[in-house]
Amino acid sequence: MDLLDTLTAKGLRREIPTREEALAVLATTDDELLDVVAAAGRVRRQWFGRRVKLNYLVNLKSGLCPEDCSYCSQRLGSKAEILKYTWLKPEQAAEAAAAGLAGGAKRVCLVASGRGPTDRDIDRVADTIAAIKDANEAVEVCACLGLLSDNQAERLKAAGADAYNHNLNTSEGTYGDITTTHTYADRVDTVNKAHGAGLSACSGLIAGMGESDEDLVDVVFALRELDSDSVPVNFLIPFEGTPLAKEWNLTPQRCLRILAMVRFVCPDVEVRIAGGREVHLRSMQPLGLHIANSIFLGDYLTSEGQAGQADLDMIADAGFEIEGAGQVTLPRHRVDAAEAAGHACAPAGGACGSGGGCGPCGGHGEAAPAAGTATVAAGQDTADVAGTGSAEEDAVRSDLVRVRRRGAGTELAPNA
Repeated sequence: MDLLDTLTAKGLRREIPTREEALAVLATTDDELLDVVAAAGRVRRQWFGRRVKLNYLVNLKSGLCPEDCSYCSQRLGSKAEILKYTWLKPEQAAEAAAAGLAGGAKRVCLVASGRGPTDRDIDRVADTIAAIKDANEAVEVCACLGLLSDNQAERLKAAGADAYNHNLNTSEGTYGDITTTHTYADRVDTVNKAHGAGLSACSGLIAGMGESDEDLVDVVFALRELDSDSVPVNFLIPFEGTPLAKEWNLTPQRCLRILAMVRFVCPDVEVRIAGGREVHLRSMQPLGLHIANSIFLGDYLTSEGQAGQADLDMIADAGFEIEGAGQVTLPRHRVDAAEAAGHACAPAGGACGSGGGCGPCGGHGEAAPAAGTATVAAGQDTADVAGTGSAEEDAVRSDLVRVRRRGAGTELAPNA
C-alpha cells in the first residue's frame, strides 16, 4: 500500500506525516490491519528495537477530586464505587513501588488526584521520592499531580523527579465538552512548566470518549508540538457512575489503528499503552507491543489490570524483552538534544519516555530480570482513565471493568 510505504519511510527518517496521512491510517479497513501493524512495527523497531519499558503506578491519593473531568471515576460527583483515601505516607508509597520494581518496572509514576498540588503537597511528594530513591537510586520517578503553579516543577526536579505527566487527553476543540473546571490551555501550560524546569515531559491522550478522527489527529499533532518524550495512549474505561459510562466506542482493531497513527506521528518517542489496554485490546494486546514500546505493569489507579506475571509472560511469548535499568529508552539523538537543553531525559546514563496516566525518564544500574523470568512480588497500583469495547456488546464489555479493591487503602495485597 502506497500510504503505508510512505509512512514507514517517513518514520524511519523521523519525518512527520501530513494530517491527511494520519487520518488515512484511522480509515484503513480490517483487511489492511496487519499491514498497518507491520508498517508501524518497522518504525518502532528502528528506534526502540524489541524492548518494552515497564512502568508502575502508585496512587498516592485516591478520589476526593474537585474537578469535573467526565471520563474520571475520581471526579466531582462521581458515583463510581472506588477506593477513596488521602495521602499515603512516604514509606507506604516506597513499599508499593518496590513491588513494581521487583516485577521488572523501570519507572514509578506517582499519581495524586486533585486540581493541583499545594506547596505542602510538593513537600510530601519530595519525601516520597526520597524514600523510593533511597531504596533504589536507579529508578525513574515521574510525578502526576495535576496543574502546576509557578516554581513547583522546579521543586519537583530538585527533589529528584525525572519526569512529569500531564495528559492533554483530547483535542482543544473538544476539550470543553469533557471538562469545564479547567481549560485545555491550562494543561498545555503545565506541560510547558515541567519541560521548562528540566523534567522529561510525559503527555498523552484518551481515546473512546466520542471524539472524531479529526480530534484524535489534532491532539496527537499537538503532543508532537509539545515535544513530549513519552505519549501514553489511554482507552476510555466507561466507569458506571460517570457521565461517559455508556461510551463503548472502541474495538481492538480501532485501538490498534490509533496506536499506529500515534507511532507514525511520533516515531522516535516512547509510546505507552496505558489505561484500558486489557478491556479494549483484550486478546490482541500482543499486537499492540509491535507498535508501542511501553506499558504499565499490574493495576491502574482505580481499575484492576491483568496480573503482572501475565504481562511478563505476554512480553516473552510475543518475542519482546523487558528494558533494563541500564538501557536508554529514547534514541540517542533525543537524549543528546535533551541534555543540550538541560532536560532530565538521561539522568545518570539512563533516558526517558514513560507515563500512563503518567510517566517519563531514564535510569541506570543492574538490568531488570529478563521477560518471563522476573518474579512478581505483591505489588500495588497503576493508572486509571481508559477504554472498552463495542456498542452492541455493552453488557458483556462492562463486566471487564473491574474496580480496584486491592492495594493502597485496603488490607489486601496489591498486584504487581
